[in-house]
Amino acid sequence: MNAMKALLQPIRRSVLCTGMAAVLALGVLPQRSIAQTAWPERPVRIIVPYAAGQGADVLTRLLTQELQKTLGQSFVIDNRAGVGGNIGAAAAAKAAPDGYTFLLGTNATNAANEFLFATPGFSPATDLEAVGMIGLLPMVFCTSSPDFPANGIAELIAGARARPDTLNVGLPSTTAQVVFAQFVKEAQAPLFAVNYKSSSQSMTDVLGGQIPLVIDTVTASRTHIASGKLRALAITSLHASEMLPGVKPVSEQGVPGFDVVAWDALFAPRGTPPEIVRKLSEHMQRALQQPEMRRRMMEIGVEPKSMSAPELDAFVKAERKKWGAIIQAAGIRSE
Repeated sequence: MNAMKALLQPIRRSVLCTGMAAVLALGVLPQRSIAQTAWPERPVRIIVPYAAGQGADVLTRLLTQELQKTLGQSFVIDNRAGVGGNIGAAAAAKAAPDGYTFLLGTNATNAANEFLFATPGFSPATDLEAVGMIGLLPMVFCTSSPDFPANGIAELIAGARARPDTLNVGLPSTTAQVVFAQFVKEAQAPLFAVNYKSSSQSMTDVLGGQIPLVIDTVTASRTHIASGKLRALAITSLHASEMLPGVKPVSEQGVPGFDVVAWDALFAPRGTPPEIVRKLSEHMQRALQQPEMRRRMMEIGVEPKSMSAPELDAFVKAERKKWGAIIQAAGIRSE
C-alpha cells in the first residue's frame, strides 16, 4: 500500500502542476490576447473638449471615420465644451482606463491651461498619457493694408522698432497671445497687442482697417489670403507649410528657431492597457498616411503630423515647458 502511494505521488504532483499551468494560461495569457486582438469590442468614446462644429471636432470626426474602417468598431464623439477645454479634459482624465474613453487633446488642454488657470481640474502630466499626434496648426501673421510698409517679418520688426508700441496686432485666442509674446521677446519688436474674443471679431477689424495686423490660424485666414483681402507676412511653424505655399516661416525671416504652433493629439486616461494604446496609435499613424485623409485635414488648416505614443510623450513634455515659460514670462491669464 505504501509502495502504491509512493508510486502515485509524482503523478499527482505532475497533474497538479499541469492544472496550475492551465489555470494560469486561462487566467493570464488570454487577457493579453484580448487586449491585443479583440479590442475594441464595443463603441469607443472620444471626448472633444470643444463645441460641435469647431475645428477640433471636425478633425476628430475625420480621424474616426478612418479608424472605424480599420478597427471595425464605431467611435462616438462626446463634445464637452467649456473653460478653455478643461471640462472635457477633466472628464477624460477621470474616466475608467479601460480603453473605451480617449481625449482629443490640444496645446491648450495639455500644455498651456495648467499655467493659465488656477484650478484646471486635472493634471495633464499625471492623469493622461499619450496615444498619438494628429496634426499641427500653424498661425499666420497677416495684414489687409495694401500700403502697409512691410512685406515680411524683417521689415515688420524694423517698423516696430522705429515706432514702438504703435503697430496694433489683433489676437483672437490664447494661442495667438502666446505666439505674439514669444515673437515680441525673440524679435525685440515692440508691437501692441489688441485682444479679441474670437477670430470673427479680429478678422472684421483687420479687414475693415481698424487694425493693421492680425495673428490667426490658417483656417481663419486662408480664404482671405486667397482672395487677396489679406496678405500673409509669415507662418509661425519652424518650416514652410504646403497649406500656404510661398509663405515663409518667421524662422527664415530674421528670428532663427522661432516655432510656436497649435496642435491636436489623442490621449488616454492614465493606466489604459499599453496594448490598446499601442494598437490605437498604430492605426492612427496608418490613417494619417491616407492621401484623402491628408487632403481633407489640410483643407481645414491642420498639417498632418504622425507621432507614436513615446514620441508624442516627449513632444508634449517639451511643449509644456515651452508654453509654461512663455505664459509665465508674459503674465498671460485666462479671462
